[in-house]
Amino acid sequence: MRLGLFTMPSHPPERRPKDAQAWDLAVLRHADALGFDEAWIGEHFTSPWEPNPTPDILIAQALPQTQRIKLCPGAHLLPFHHPAELAARVAFMDHIAEGRYMFGVGASGLPSDWAMFCVDGMSGQTREMTREALDIIIKLWTEEPGFEYHGKYWHVRIPEKMFGFLEHHIRPYQKPYPPIGIAGLSPGSDTLKLAGERGFSPLSLNLSPSYLASHWAAVEEGARRTGKVPDRRQWRIVREIFVADTDEEAWEHCVNGAMGRMMREYFMPLLTAFDVTKYYKEDPNVPDEAITLEYLVRNNFLVGSPDTVERRLREQYEKAGGFGTLLLLCFDYADDPEPWMKSMRLLAEVVMPRVADLEPEAPRATVPAS
Repeated sequence: MRLGLFTMPSHPPERRPKDAQAWDLAVLRHADALGFDEAWIGEHFTSPWEPNPTPDILIAQALPQTQRIKLCPGAHLLPFHHPAELAARVAFMDHIAEGRYMFGVGASGLPSDWAMFCVDGMSGQTREMTREALDIIIKLWTEEPGFEYHGKYWHVRIPEKMFGFLEHHIRPYQKPYPPIGIAGLSPGSDTLKLAGERGFSPLSLNLSPSYLASHWAAVEEGARRTGKVPDRRQWRIVREIFVADTDEEAWEHCVNGAMGRMMREYFMPLLTAFDVTKYYKEDPNVPDEAITLEYLVRNNFLVGSPDTVERRLREQYEKAGGFGTLLLLCFDYADDPEPWMKSMRLLAEVVMPRVADLEPEAPRATVPAS
């Protein structure tokens, strides 16, 4: 099992953007030094708790401050970008990173973002736009001059050379293009079906075993459409984790620290508004009012001593049926950084070596196309 980060990035609304960026860079440097394999960085436009609309700027700043970790937008929200513009930006970033880059895409899940860009997320328009934009971006990376695409939402072409020196020239460093990951949020996510169709890496929140099962089922459904073989080794699972010397210390830093504040003031109310909180339940008979932060720490999150986190990680891995990469969901502990930095170290240096045996088997059979 590989280890990575997923940073939304999340910051308390009072945090200045410059200070928020400094904290994210410190976490990325620390992750790189600890041997984390990758870091996915979110993009949003209308959430004060997720205030970064430009993950590629953070990536560009982090690349010269790190040595080996792969840095990835997680994800660029394709309905809000012109595909030709984003194709050029991503290809250019791939050259700067020289292989330490993956391309994460998503359809967007915040109604406030939909409202700002005047797209209809409820009808499925954002998913249609995501498919079309991704098709265009890949074609712009792989087709020759003269290619033209007339879509429902965008019209692009690769022009022939003009005046002897103007031409389409920004193509990715990695061939034919960087690895692609697709983030999914809703149960049975349509974007994860797209991941299965194309053989791209799926990224999932880990709300509960049943929720994860619906995500992998979506990947398998998409794979059946094209006869591809879904590979659990590509599956990335996002999880809230806090490791300390004792269970009691980890509980304190989680529940009464920055993680607890963000969950209480933002993420749990957000998921409640989306009617997704019910998927946190291990047992559907648990009443809605019982889904508190304390419930999540006891039943869902990986919070505790290294022994406790190892045991619970193994349990969740088995219930999920296996996955390739564990992504630590990041929180802003800039006001008291040492417990968070220590938690990352214990996770990387104590817990992960103990679970090195957890690796999904390679897929063996082709899934018949429907």
